[in-house]
Amino acid sequence: MFLKVQLSWNVIIPAESLDTKGLMLQKSIITRLLDDFSTKKATKENGYFLAVTTLDNIGEGRVRQHTGDVLFPVLFTCITFRPYRGEILEGVVHKILKHGVFLRCGPVENIYLSNQKMSDYKYVPGENPIFMNDKLSKVEKGVAVRFSVIGTKYIETEKEFQAVVSLEGDFLGPVS
Repeated sequence: MFLKVQLSWNVIIPAESLDTKGLMLQKSIITRLLDDFSTKKATKENGYFLAVTTLDNIGEGRVRQHTGDVLFPVLFTCITFRPYRGEILEGVVHKILKHGVFLRCGPVENIYLSNQKMSDYKYVPGENPIFMNDKLSKVEKGVAVRFSVIGTKYIETEKEFQAVVSLEGDFLGPVS
C-alpha cells in the first residue's frame, strides 16, 4: 500500500558547505535530505521510501560543538510503500522452484508464493519450468500475477520486507 507520511529528520550540513546566501543553504539542505532519504531505504513502520513530495519546514540550525557542522530539523512529506497482510497486490515472477515461485512487487524483491497456496496449479519441470492449471493458465518467468498477502516480515539488517502470498481467492492469478 502506498502511504503519504510526514516525517521529521535532522539534516547535518558540513561547515564548509555553509554560505551567507540563503538560497545556497536551502539547496544544500534539500540535497543532503535527498541523499539521506535514498540511503535510508526503508523502515519497519513506514515501509520503503519512494519520493519526497514536499519540504514543509526547515527549522533553525544549531551548530554542533566539536565539528562546526550545522544541524537543521527538517519536516517533509513523502510517499512510502509497505505491504500489509490481506492486501491484494500484483507482482512479476522472477524465479521458479519446484515448491513455489518468487515474485517482485515494486521495491519488494522477496515475495514467496508456495505451490501449496496455488492449489489449482501443477509444477511442470523442464529447461524453463512453469506452473500450469487445467485451463492452461501459466505461472512462468516474467508473468504478472495478482496475489493476496498472507504475511510480511521486515529484515532490519537488509532494510527490506519479505512476504508470503497466496492465489487462494477470487480474481487472483496470472494477469492477462
